[in-house]
Amino acid sequence: MVIASDTQPVARPGFNPRSLDAVNFLLADVRGAVGPYLNVYLVTQQGWSLSALGLVTMISGLAGLALQTPIGAWIDRTRAKRSAIVGALAVLAVAAVVIFIRTDFWSILAATTLSAVVGDVFGPAVSALTLGLIGRRGLARRMGRNAAYDHAGNVMIALLAALVGWRFTQSAVFLLVPAFAVMAAVATLSIPARAIDHDLARGADAAAGTGEAAPASGWSVLLRCRPFVVFCLCAFLFHFANAPMLPLVGQELAFAHPDWATAMMSFCIVAAQAVMLPIAILVGHTADRWGRKPIFLVGFAILPVRAVLYTLSHDSGWLIAVQLLDGVGAGIFGALTPLVIADLMRGTGRYNLAQGAVATMIGIGASLSGLAAGLVVDALGFDAAFLALGLAAGVAVLVFAVAMPETRPAAVP
Repeated sequence: MVIASDTQPVARPGFNPRSLDAVNFLLADVRGAVGPYLNVYLVTQQGWSLSALGLVTMISGLAGLALQTPIGAWIDRTRAKRSAIVGALAVLAVAAVVIFIRTDFWSILAATTLSAVVGDVFGPAVSALTLGLIGRRGLARRMGRNAAYDHAGNVMIALLAALVGWRFTQSAVFLLVPAFAVMAAVATLSIPARAIDHDLARGADAAAGTGEAAPASGWSVLLRCRPFVVFCLCAFLFHFANAPMLPLVGQELAFAHPDWATAMMSFCIVAAQAVMLPIAILVGHTADRWGRKPIFLVGFAILPVRAVLYTLSHDSGWLIAVQLLDGVGAGIFGALTPLVIADLMRGTGRYNLAQGAVATMIGIGASLSGLAAGLVVDALGFDAAFLALGLAAGVAVLVFAVAMPETRPAAVP
């Protein structure tokens, strides 16, 4: 397999960039039609306690963690990346139907566990397709474009979910998943299999000058790369702090406005995603010129500020306004993470394994914080939970500033 150089990208036969746009847009619709809506629905309509909800979140998240890194390694090896996405979409569709029909503990646990496992296919698989289709040249802009379409999809599904929840019932929102899963599968299969450079897709391009693919490194390459270990720790802390914030805000709004619970959650999501979209485009256009680290520091620093601001007022307008800051932090994190991993794993052939490892750390952080935040809220209230999460975010800022190097290549196109 001949690997394209940074400055001479290979034309991909039959590949239309709009297909990759559609994949990112529609996958956001599939994943966004459950997420925080399930939390609000179970608490406000089905009488679940926050502790029980946190327990389900933790168990399902931790169950999925066991397969995240192996899934990344499998994506490195397989040439059936499109089929992996389509299969994961089918499982998500079935899980959403189960949630619509049953709301007992064990059914919800089974459905969310399946969703957690297959949901981690999408990030590495789409990033692998992107690298295998686009190459190194223009990768920063393409990753920003991927993130922008993902955020646009999240805005659309939030608005649609608000309409469906208001016009029908909160549970009807979950039926949007099978519909969008079919469309996402069609978009994925519209990418020609022959257009994907599978060696490049796993980051095996160190030998670009010789025209040969680099052999895959062992799994130990992840531990030997100190910047990668630091990045994993920061990703854990970021998501430990960030993951429960939107659900907590949604629960506060739902208790204050029970008849508008789904609509309020949609407003929060739209507010953040509307900011993430231009942020992702900006990051894609500036990451090669400004570097990765200074942009990432801004994203990390926003999180503790946001946590403190949530405690200053419980007015619905204020909470939604503060949620706009999520668009800055999460927008930067989502656009830059696959790019930083590509920088660090170049030539190892372990790009998707590394993405699985980062997803594992993110999943651990999000799963543990869901239970922790629920327990703090039940015992001390929402403000105490926000402040505790803000403290974890502050640690993430410090670690990243001190220990994480710049990963931008010395020469960029």
